[in-house]
Amino acid sequence: MRPHVSWWFLQMGGSLPVRAVVWGCVFTVAVWLGLIGILAITSRWWLRLIVQKTVAHATNLLFTEPYTKNLLEGLTALRKFGVQWTLENELRARSGQPLEKPIGTARTFPHFDGLLFSPVQLHRRPLDHTVPVKIDTVLGRRSKCPLALSMPIMVAGMGYGVALSRPFVRAIAKGTAMVGTACNSGQGPVLQEFRDLARYLVVQYHAASWKPSQQILRQADMIEIRFGQGANAGCGTVIAADGLAPQVKQDLQMSSSDQSTYIPAGQPQVRRPHDLRRLVHKLRIESGGVPIAVKLAASHNLEHDLRIAVQAGVDVVVIDGAQGGTHASQAILVDDFGLPTLSALCRAVRFLKEHGYRSQVDLVVSGNIRTPGDVLKALALGADAVYMGTAALFATVHTQITKAIPFEPPTQLAWANADFHGQFQEEEGAQSLARFLTSCAEEVKSGVRALGKTSVHDVNEQDLVAWDPEVARVTGLPLV
Repeated sequence: MRPHVSWWFLQMGGSLPVRAVVWGCVFTVAVWLGLIGILAITSRWWLRLIVQKTVAHATNLLFTEPYTKNLLEGLTALRKFGVQWTLENELRARSGQPLEKPIGTARTFPHFDGLLFSPVQLHRRPLDHTVPVKIDTVLGRRSKCPLALSMPIMVAGMGYGVALSRPFVRAIAKGTAMVGTACNSGQGPVLQEFRDLARYLVVQYHAASWKPSQQILRQADMIEIRFGQGANAGCGTVIAADGLAPQVKQDLQMSSSDQSTYIPAGQPQVRRPHDLRRLVHKLRIESGGVPIAVKLAASHNLEHDLRIAVQAGVDVVVIDGAQGGTHASQAILVDDFGLPTLSALCRAVRFLKEHGYRSQVDLVVSGNIRTPGDVLKALALGADAVYMGTAALFATVHTQITKAIPFEPPTQLAWANADFHGQFQEEEGAQSLARFLTSCAEEVKSGVRALGKTSVHDVNEQDLVAWDPEVARVTGLPLV
């Protein structure tokens, strides 16, 4: 090889084989770029051809195959059973166990959507946005230590360990404290840190082995004796150990070998009305006089249950409608038990008024309270306050949802046995919940002003009309 040629080869990489490899790579890249260019230029033609052939083949099968072999049979099944019920049955076929269903039922019941407020204009004037509106709320007015809240909205019971992770419960405690309202401990263990973070804490009294201690009861702002909930009827609850951190198991008093633990149904020591009377008196003494409430799953025996509760001396009754949320209850309890929230509220108010109990007890309603409009309508129909559960949970997750979706549901950031709860940012969640509750409160004020009133507790059923015939029947309100 001539010297000047060898020198040029050395500059290119030191040897002839290296040069050949370089030019080979360049050629390959050029060929691929050319092919990609050709495919891009001709894509309109070949994509149309592929789509046309695929659609033609699918259409031919749909139009010619016997129905028993036709994909149309699957469509018929989905229309007959519904997508949700079909998928849930497939989950049953996979596990062979009762289907544990989260969030709550998706059944359509008569609800607050069937009601509208009647705005005022001439016979009574609406108020300007600068006019103050009173929304602060007192529960347990006859008790020694009433619960005074900044708004008639509380966050429902979603217990640590049995539902939520520790950071998520802390975020709810912080968020409600920021706006001056209450959160509920649910059926989980009540840690001292939750009490310290919450401004107002409703302690739920249940029958599990980790039920609140006397020390916690003395620090409660209200005690709620749990007999049932809308999404679980009056049943007990099995808490599986799978996915729970060792500290959570310890707080639930589970050993390392335990596969599950159990929350008994209702209050086993309450078998007769006078047993409930004794329990109410005992809790009132132990707590120092805070309001004592009972939580009931709405049922067709609602009036009978209310009579027993009122005569036992409770200060507050909490009615949870069939649309109430849950971490995980058996699907049959979620979908096929209870009374709709709207119906339960109207029946409870009617019973309390007719029998002269309305001045003795306050009424809280829960179960699919989703919006400020739902809140104000519930208050207008006679509730003194409401619980928000699922709406508050999703508000606490807020934009952190992006850490879970699209491959996992957003609740994976909240549940104690979930994979993503460690990614939840507690402080950010608390701020999101506080903003959500503040927004709801301000919208409620706007609704009160639109009715020409200065207190949310002056809004009543005369401010409402029904546009849905079934809702008109349930509420007794005029149908427009």
